[in-house]
Amino acid sequence: MPSSKFGKTPPKGVYTPLCTFFHPDQSLDLESFKKHVQNVGRAGVGCVALGSNGEAIHLRHSERNAVIAAARQALDADPACANVPLIAGTGAGSTVETIELTREAAEAGADFAMVITPGYFAKGLSREALKQFFIEVAEASPIPILVYNFPGASAGIDLDSDLIAEVAAASSNIAGTKLTCGNVGKIARLTGLPDFAVYGGFIDFLQPSLTIGAAGCITGLGNVVPKTCLKLYHDSIASLSGSGDPGATAKLQAIVSHADWALQKGSVAGTKWVLGQLHGFGSEPRRPLLPFDASNGKGEQLLKDLEEILTIERTL
Repeated sequence: MPSSKFGKTPPKGVYTPLCTFFHPDQSLDLESFKKHVQNVGRAGVGCVALGSNGEAIHLRHSERNAVIAAARQALDADPACANVPLIAGTGAGSTVETIELTREAAEAGADFAMVITPGYFAKGLSREALKQFFIEVAEASPIPILVYNFPGASAGIDLDSDLIAEVAAASSNIAGTKLTCGNVGKIARLTGLPDFAVYGGFIDFLQPSLTIGAAGCITGLGNVVPKTCLKLYHDSIASLSGSGDPGATAKLQAIVSHADWALQKGSVAGTKWVLGQLHGFGSEPRRPLLPFDASNGKGEQLLKDLEEILTIERTL
């Protein structure tokens, strides 16, 4: 059975779907990307290259491989990032390209692959077709696979817990799932599967999801405040064990939830704009996405919405 240096399943904790950066001419800006990888990795947050925030859908096949290789190089170059897992998004429209991308991601140094549900022919994909897609990819992959359920990016296809459980039972190389459907009940139904890690796709329900067995979360907010995201995870675990302060943890969860919602409204372009304001690097998204419109007070409002969490981040 394929495995990573971390074992079959990714370590529990917080992961961030990293933004991919571009030069003004829309070519890849891998140097800025590497700086970002190390900023996130040094915070102790796991890295996901080419998640939805990474605009994988906008990249050429060769560019996707270059981004994964750059993430691996950045982590390996920094001793503080030696134990940071690297997950690569490898989903594509067809089974054959998804398998190819997954194998190439493993060659480029990814520890795990995250495969989104293909959605272009959503109405023609039966439950059996979806199940077979994930099984075929997993069986051909040299690294463990996470099933990525994101109805908003898969033409509304929402894998239910029965189907995900069937896929996990059919292939020992299915390591877990990322649920960007916001269905906490689905998390509860899947956490009992053996050797199977369940991650929420948002951090705004991290604390309650951990109480029902989630392994953590994969959150776009970690691009901006990785230390605070990890603090919420550790504080929540401490509260569950009886050694933490549940009231303080609940307060931090509320702050994180408000910040997460602010960034969700700004989407990928808004997250990149904030990174540019904070770190001096970042970029516009790749067309057809347009840059974040910071005019008429929108930029000031976004920073104001993030002010409380940014203050916490600076103290960590």
